[in-house]
Amino acid sequence: MSGTQQGGLSAWGPFHFAVFRALWIAALASNIGTWMQNVGAVWLMTSLTPSPLLVALMQTATSLPIFLVGLLGGALADVVDRRKLLLGTQGAMLLVTALLTVLTFFQLMNSWLLLILTFLLGLGIALNNPAWQAIIPELVPQQEVSSAVGLNSLSINLARAVGPALGGVVVALLGVAAVFLLNMLSFVGVILVLIFWRPATDKRQSALPAEHVLGAIRTGLRYEVYEPAQQIVLVRSAAFILFASALWALLPVVVKQDLGQGVLGYSALLAALGIGAVVGALFLPRLRHRFSLDTLLSIMSLLFALATISLAVIKSMSILSITLFLGGITWIACVSSLNVAAQTTAPAWVRARAIGTYTLVFQGGMAVGSTLWGVVASILSNPLTLFIAAVGLCLSLLVTLRWRFTANEQLDFTPAAIQSQPDVVPRAQYEDGPVLVLIEYHPDESQQDDFVRSLYKLKRIRLRDGAYRWGLFRDVREPGRYLESFVVNSWIEHLRQHERMVASDRALFEHTLLFRSAEQVSHFIAQPPPPK
Repeated sequence: MSGTQQGGLSAWGPFHFAVFRALWIAALASNIGTWMQNVGAVWLMTSLTPSPLLVALMQTATSLPIFLVGLLGGALADVVDRRKLLLGTQGAMLLVTALLTVLTFFQLMNSWLLLILTFLLGLGIALNNPAWQAIIPELVPQQEVSSAVGLNSLSINLARAVGPALGGVVVALLGVAAVFLLNMLSFVGVILVLIFWRPATDKRQSALPAEHVLGAIRTGLRYEVYEPAQQIVLVRSAAFILFASALWALLPVVVKQDLGQGVLGYSALLAALGIGAVVGALFLPRLRHRFSLDTLLSIMSLLFALATISLAVIKSMSILSITLFLGGITWIACVSSLNVAAQTTAPAWVRARAIGTYTLVFQGGMAVGSTLWGVVASILSNPLTLFIAAVGLCLSLLVTLRWRFTANEQLDFTPAAIQSQPDVVPRAQYEDGPVLVLIEYHPDESQQDDFVRSLYKLKRIRLRDGAYRWGLFRDVREPGRYLESFVVNSWIEHLRQHERMVASDRALFEHTLLFRSAEQVSHFIAQPPPPK
């Protein structure tokens, strides 16, 4: 990877910035601790119960919190101080791991208590991740952001390679409580770096007050519903992870029940997956340069299906390590590509919420899939369940026929600000609303078909950026006279609409301006009834 260039910059460039470097090192230690924790917790569950369902539920307990509070985590990261949010979530996870350590050390743990504490730890991760990914532009210059995202992914996969092996060794030598203790200490390093970090500026600057959390969640969801680029990310992510989750959910059960191996065997296979992911991360830029995102995801999904089948049929640990190493390469190619797509198909004002929604869908799919495959394995068998999941993963590629990433390759999500703010502030307060906006158009007769098509394209943007109702009406008495109407919750939300427009919308907005003048825009605020 040394010397790799991205946009003319070294892939290692972000390491020149002290805060990014310190946080990256602290995050690497924390990620290693998390993987050690995963090994220890799952193996502890196999010791507490023989049930494949309860073992599979460990993955569910980790992923379900992201499904439950992923939207909240994204909204919080967009509207509150991200540094304080990270300090709070890291502190909460420190306390949970401390409790895990104490209960395990004194042999007070049971299977349901382990699930509950794993779930609580997952809540902390769910609230932490959107803010963690969203602070990257605050740590490095804009031209280094893509390299920083790549290094962040490298940290996760280095931990995936090292953590399971270390976890297995520590569990074998010192017991599960020692793994929990080391993970607890890893949070301390991240907290110390965050305490001393002082962001120079807020790169989310706006002249308007911050959104309320519930309103931010609603706006984020509206954006996901009406932005096709995000819809593609979410559909493709769900289609992949629902079936890919089977390998991760059943791996510990297969190792113990079908292969007759202990914790060291389990950690060795996890390490093979992790090392494969690191190698895959090194070659991923070349693969992305050679293949389109749709082609790359299709090829790698098919290869991951083969890795899933290998877990069902191969009984040799050495051969299985090789196939899972290759599976790790394909896994990181799919996951990293989907993650980058989620971050690059949303503008800055809603990026953390987009990350939160993507994480919700991905981890929610992992939670649902893990539970599903655990139930199926309890009814059928581990090998047959893995075969079914692999076939499902192959069939899931049919979504590519409709949901293709190639349609979004030319999108530009930099702010456009192509509309001026309405100059009626002295007569309107921020919280006044709902607000009705009427825009009058007078297209020539020869232009009317083109005008109507353009306005219906504009409808998606209005709804995406804040409106909750939209309509286009023609005057029955005056042919060629049209009224566009849309309703927004409040005056401040309408002002935010003007800040949310992006460069990819510029041509469409400028085209619709040809059919009207500035004087043909009217704003109305809902009039409440008089007091009784």
